[in-house]
Amino acid sequence: MKKIILAIGLYYSFLQGAKAQEADSLAYKKRALKIEEINLVAGYYDQDGHNSAITGGIGTEKLTDLASSFEIRLSKLDRKNRTHSFTADMNIDQYTSASSDNIDPLTVSSASRKDTHIYPSLSWSVKDDQTRTTHGLSYSYSTEYDYKSHGFSANYAALTKDKNTEFTFKVGAFYDTYMAILPAELRPATYPSGAEGDKRGIDYKPRNSFNASFGLSQVINQRLQVMAIIEPSYQEGLLSTPFHRVYFTNGNETLEKLPGTRFKLPIGLRLSYFMGDQTVIRAFYRAYVDDWGMTAHTANLEVPFKVTPFFSISPFYRFNAQSAVKYFKPYAEHLISESFYTSDYDLSAFTSQFVGAGLRLATPGGILGIPNWNALEVRYGYYSRSNGMVGHSVTVHIKIK
Repeated sequence: MKKIILAIGLYYSFLQGAKAQEADSLAYKKRALKIEEINLVAGYYDQDGHNSAITGGIGTEKLTDLASSFEIRLSKLDRKNRTHSFTADMNIDQYTSASSDNIDPLTVSSASRKDTHIYPSLSWSVKDDQTRTTHGLSYSYSTEYDYKSHGFSANYAALTKDKNTEFTFKVGAFYDTYMAILPAELRPATYPSGAEGDKRGIDYKPRNSFNASFGLSQVINQRLQVMAIIEPSYQEGLLSTPFHRVYFTNGNETLEKLPGTRFKLPIGLRLSYFMGDQTVIRAFYRAYVDDWGMTAHTANLEVPFKVTPFFSISPFYRFNAQSAVKYFKPYAEHLISESFYTSDYDLSAFTSQFVGAGLRLATPGGILGIPNWNALEVRYGYYSRSNGMVGHSVTVHIKIK
């Protein structure tokens, strides 16, 4: 807690210094680059289950994840009075996974048991109030022990003259590289383990993803807003996970094998209804289908309620139901004659629920006497699947503005 308060103090001093410097140059005040907001997020997630894909659909799924995120947003006006926004985001996940340690069960604790996932991103956008358009670009990078990714995206939005209708469009491409780490007993005699000091000669496989997003939002009246979204995507490359085991009915063992392409089509509808000064209803529904045979339906409801003008509570509930891909079967139920096979329960048929609540504090004079500390939010969620997996998540969000 002391570290968090110290960090907030430093950011506050930085903001105050920036304001003083801006005041010394009034001639350029309108065009100076300024800090819009800073977001600090910390989260903890814990899960357990008994359907690990690493051991063929059985065994522990115990996992813990400690996540942290730092985001800073800046803006400036150009000579045409267009607003340029710049966002830099740094995310770090540190996790431990008991199931990943079973890639090589002969070791006491392999490199796969714990890892650090780092994924920064940069984005830039330009908003033109005269043409009522916004366009932008972004870049993201992601890395962990056996995985690296580069992502690029572009977006465009146009608002109608009455500002009641907005069309949004986004395209993106992600180029990933996976280190093909294999289970210990299925490695060829000369194939490296992938551990530190034993990587020379290991295979690196590509996985590329291309997606688009089309959105249409509409203000129906002063209380009701809706948005329709369609987000097609296409993947190619190594879409199976090299260290997932599969067991056949005859007792033989092999590696997971899935097709080299996948097309996904989610269609969603968002709704926001303002019941008054105290309550908002936010609802979301998504239908999903892909060419692997999976269909899914997701419904989400969140109802923020202002207890006081400065304090609110937001209970939420999400329900998801999906069918299995046509290549899934449980442990030891695959036939050796099949072309593709997986025992990954993320690709199985199940229903899941996620329920919890958020608490948000936003006082006019700032929090803990710091004027720029705009808001503090704490959220807790409980996740459960019909196949027995359960998870708990806690998130703390600090906004400095």
